Amino acid sequence: MNSLQIDFKKSPDGLVPAVVQDVDTGKVLMLGYMNVEALEQTQREGKVTFFSRSKQRLWTKGEESGNYLLVKQIAVDCDQDSLLIKAEPLGPVCHTGADTCWDEKNHREDFLACLEETIAERRLHGDPENSYVARLFGKGINKIAQKVGEEAVELVIESKDHDDGLFLNEAADLLFHYLILLNAKGYNLQDVTNVLRERHKN
Repeated sequence: MNSLQIDFKKSPDGLVPAVVQDVDTGKVLMLGYMNVEALEQTQREGKVTFFSRSKQRLWTKGEESGNYLLVKQIAVDCDQDSLLIKAEPLGPVCHTGADTCWDEKNHREDFLACLEETIAERRLHGDPENSYVARLFGKGINKIAQKVGEEAVELVIESKDHDDGLFLNEAADLLFHYLILLNAKGYNLQDVTNVLRERHKN
């Protein structure tokens, strides 16, 4: 069943390290070890399964907590003695309750991606009395689109002057409201990037 070329014989105990990375954020979530059977079960069931050195048996991450790691891609390193598994985590990964086994928050390092996540969260759970974003979403798509237009005009006006601080602040306002508009329409910045990437190919 294992079509990946792994040299399990390099290790005396037949185990190879398997690094698990979040397929969306790129964060390293945890490190475990796999033998032939663990890798085969991982491929077969689509859930990351390790060989537990403490339990001395196969162990599927999340088998008790329900916080499974759903496999999206498996890669082998150049020496064929370690694995990189890109997965979707269904909850915190570490047994301590942390997002990762290094006690890091599992989010994209890209600030704009983090900002988009904040906008999405405020849209769903924000209190309109305390959140500008939630309040703006409550006014509907017409008001959101209008705000983008207003910010665009203000940026154009500031571009004709020589106050760099005001220009950059207006640019930030426009980008912020543009991200809100994208979310309101069911899209994100990556969707726009994909369009630009396709254009660049032509």
